[in-house]
Amino acid sequence: MQSRTVSGFCSALIMAAAILIVVSANAQETSTATVPVRMTVTASVPSDKRMPDLSQQDIMVKQGKQRLKVTGWVPAQGTRAGLDLFILIDDASNPSLGIHLDDLKAFINSQPSTTSVGVGYMRNATVQIAQNFTTDHDAAAKALRLPLGSPGAFGSPYLSVIDLMKRWPASENRREVLMITDGIDRARRGLGWRGLYTNPDVDSANDVAMRTGTIIHTIYTPGMGRLYRNYWDATNGQMGIAKLSDVTGGESYFLGLQTPVSFAPYLDQLQTVLGNQYLLTFAAPVGKKAQLQNVTISTEVAGVELAAADAVWVPAAQ
Repeated sequence: MQSRTVSGFCSALIMAAAILIVVSANAQETSTATVPVRMTVTASVPSDKRMPDLSQQDIMVKQGKQRLKVTGWVPAQGTRAGLDLFILIDDASNPSLGIHLDDLKAFINSQPSTTSVGVGYMRNATVQIAQNFTTDHDAAAKALRLPLGSPGAFGSPYLSVIDLMKRWPASENRREVLMITDGIDRARRGLGWRGLYTNPDVDSANDVAMRTGTIIHTIYTPGMGRLYRNYWDATNGQMGIAKLSDVTGGESYFLGLQTPVSFAPYLDQLQTVLGNQYLLTFAAPVGKKAQLQNVTISTEVAGVELAAADAVWVPAAQ
């Protein structure tokens, strides 16, 4: 009798242990469920150095201290070279911007056939499209005009670029914007010294850009009106567009608060950026809802710096 009791007790223990192992395995499988996501990454080296070959094994993606599995790393060249590039100019810019139109036209016409170019103007917190995306680069260049020198009744470069990103046509191409503005958020009637700490419109634009995988490059150019003449507002505007570029993985070009002598050096640097981009795919952990997840992209290859958005949009678990 006692033997059968001990045997039954042992069987119960074994069964319980088996159940515990299955439950634990299922929980672990659920917690490590992943989904493939893609980001555009820019590699750069000092101007006097040659870009080395970068392989998938050279790239590290981390979420906090956790290293994520890299599943793809290909140059944005050949059949993967597709790029949608939108030239976005602030209508609040000083009309002296006209001296740079030839530089912009030359830049547009120098794009490869795999690049579609769009042109538009920021005004009243929206974008007035002058030319939809086209591979006819001459047509895109001809769509450029002088800015009006007025932001409209409700001018915000950040709300305007949000409007553009929400209207962006679906495509597998890289999505990038060249935004030319002083960065002043006139819709908020000047943030003054408070803007040194935060501008919710900048943060909103950053979130939309990361969610849609849009890289935003910026060139600072002076605007018009009282706010531009205010040191606080002018500085805050420049800081706003610099933050926008940094968070989304882009570049920001400026010469203090002065009018650049020429856009050509900036555009040459931007062309180098566009020519050294890669399409990165990695396995991101999924949750119950879609969300932005912060990641860091790095490499141990000496002398190479990688730039990408601070976060990637990860869909919810199915």
